[in-house]
Parts: sequence; structure tokens; C-alpha cells
Amino acid sequence: MTGTDATRTAPTRTDATGTDATGTRVTATHATPPEHHRRPLIGISSYRDDAAWSVWNQCASLVPQTYVDAVVGAGGTPVLLPPQPGGTGHLLDVLDGLVLAGGPDVDPARYAAAPHSRTGPPHHARDDWESRLLHAALARDLPVLGVCRGMQLLNVELGGTLVQHLPDDSHQIVPARFVRHRVTPERGSRLAAVLGPATEVSCYHHQAVDRIGTGLRATAHSADGTVEALELTGHRFALGVQWHPETDPDDLRLFHAFITASQRETAR
Repeated sequence: MTGTDATRTAPTRTDATGTDATGTRVTATHATPPEHHRRPLIGISSYRDDAAWSVWNQCASLVPQTYVDAVVGAGGTPVLLPPQPGGTGHLLDVLDGLVLAGGPDVDPARYAAAPHSRTGPPHHARDDWESRLLHAALARDLPVLGVCRGMQLLNVELGGTLVQHLPDDSHQIVPARFVRHRVTPERGSRLAAVLGPATEVSCYHHQAVDRIGTGLRATAHSADGTVEALELTGHRFALGVQWHPETDPDDLRLFHAFITASQRETAR
């Protein structure tokens, strides 16, 4: 290999920090893909909601910038996937990975339950769209990362149910403010291999996994017993977390693992 080739193909390295079981910040070093590999195309499911910008206040397709930054920071190229009537097959043939983002409550009718008084109004278009995205991704063995609502949808779509409201002083206390707490990954799980025996996370949710869906395994819990992570057995990478890893730019270990699983050995 010539010196020029070595320069062009040598991977760069980025650091991600997290918290170990003792509360000490630790640094994990990850290699970003060399230049002859294209960056994985990562679909991020998005909101369809009212938004304001400049002089406008209109319905818009959007996602918090933290998701975009996390995917880019871990070595991927983000593509927003707003709710739409069709096209999942074509999209998933092109994409390398799927992030199911956080958002509103999943319609309890999807798991044959009556709505709790504190359950939010249904968002049928988003539920249907993300359901189709998820099943198309799993059928292709495409890497999937579910965040908060995304993990709950993964559970529901595989036959599980949800606790529709947790105690008010637990995982969602003050509006628009994340709660920091510790979660404990199960020994031998993919999550434990990425995050270690314990880690500090940011959460904001009032619902949680109840009955676990077919093929899923709970691989992390919080101190109060809430399921904090699910993994689908027999799949290349299908993992959901109840917290919001995208909000911590100093700890992209989970996104690095997801992007690595999404990397294809395809030259530009």
C-alpha cells in the first residue's frame, strides 16, 4: 500500500464518554468509517406537528436536532422519515438502519386496551407509518434502534403491552425536563457489551413496558424495576431503550454500536 493509499483509507477515531458502575466517567474510542466506505444512511422517524419559524406557523415534518447530531456524530447520514401513506419497501431497500424516535403515546387500541385517563390522544398516522417501517426493517434484518416511544412501539408491534401511566414522581417529573437516573444492563446482553454493568441516562416518559412482546428480552432495568431496554433475539441489531441517548453528545456509545451494525462494506 502506498503512502497516499494509507492516508486515504486509514480510519479516524472519535471518543465517547460514559459512566461506569462506580459513577466514574469513562472514555470509549471508536473508529469512524474510512473514506472509501460510504456513511450509512439512517432513517429517523419523525413528527408531523405544528411548528413555527420565521414568520410562519404551519404543520411540519420535524425531529429534534439531537437525533440528527447523534447519527452524524456516530458516523451516519440521517434521513428524516415523516408519516406518509406508502413507500416503506422502497425506503428500507435503500436505508442501512432505522431509528424509531421518541414522541407521543402509542394508541392503546394497538394492544387491545382502553385508554388511561392520562394517556395522550392517538396519532394514528404516525403509529401506522412506524409500524410499517418497523416490520419492513425486521423482515430485512436491518438494524433498528428504538428510543423511548420507539422501544414501546417495538414491544407493542411484537405483541406486548404497556403500563399507561407511571407514578408522577418517577420518570417524568417536570414538563420538558429530563430525569437522570441509573440503569443496569443484564450481564451478557448486547447493551451490557456497549455500556457496561451500569450507566447514567436521561429519561422522560410516563409509560413503560408491561407484558413483553414475542422474541424480545428485557436487558436493562432501573432501580424501581421499570424495563429500560429490550433486545430482539436472533436479529442483527434490534434494540430499544426507554431513555434518550441522543440528548447526551458526550456519550454516543449506543449510537456508535448501532452505526457499526448498519455499516455496509460498499465502496463509494
